[in-house]
Amino acid sequence: MTNQDWDDSNWREEYKEMKLLDKRQVELLNEGAKSLSQSWILGAMRSDWMRLKGYKYPSPPDCQSSLKDWEESIKKYS
Repeated sequence: MTNQDWDDSNWREEYKEMKLLDKRQVELLNEGAKSLSQSWILGAMRSDWMRLKGYKYPSPPDCQSSLKDWEESIKKYS
């Protein structure tokens, strides 16, 4: 997930302008999380920001193979 097509360096400021937030949410965006539950809330706000902006992580590649494919690939070593 390191190759993203968007700049999220200022997502907290953008999110504050996009949503009507309560005092605790604004404090959390300004000061950062200090507990596990606060980090969950912060992560949910970032996910909401991504959804509002239309950003999505790319689907993971299909890495499945069959036993038949594996057996054929090891035949060259036998």
